[in-house]
Amino acid sequence: MQEWVTSLEQRLTAMEDREAIRDLIISYGRLADAGHADAVAQLWTADGTYEVVGFATATGHAEIASLITGPVHQALMANGCAHVMGQLNVELSGDSATARGHSLVMRHKSEAAEPGTFEVYRASANCWTLVRTAEGWRVSHRANSLINGNEAARILLAP
Repeated sequence: MQEWVTSLEQRLTAMEDREAIRDLIISYGRLADAGHADAVAQLWTADGTYEVVGFATATGHAEIASLITGPVHQALMANGCAHVMGQLNVELSGDSATARGHSLVMRHKSEAAEPGTFEVYRASANCWTLVRTAEGWRVSHRANSLINGNEAARILLAP
């Protein structure tokens, strides 16, 4: 009986961890679209890194927040954008985890004949490395690469 209970507790803990990780990652898009730079940065550990392959690497809360307050993101927000996080595969290993999946950045086409027209601005592969902290799960590293036929995107998605 005890073995069955332990197994059930472990399975429940794993499900709760996966759900907390998915919630954390999905909140990135919502917070980025709202321009909440400090809240976005708090998703990372204090020394965490956000690597956008071919564009920038930001380390620490201040640098990660500056990606949201910077001119590229601010221009996206000014025209209307939506960061859409795709389904994630989450692999747990004790107090660390890896999540892989796709993300889209949709951009409003203000010059379009039809109001409310959006286009895919960026389709990316993502690999998130996370750690359990006293405050809950946090991102220690996120690598994001444009899916444009390059090997970097395929590597990020591979198990």
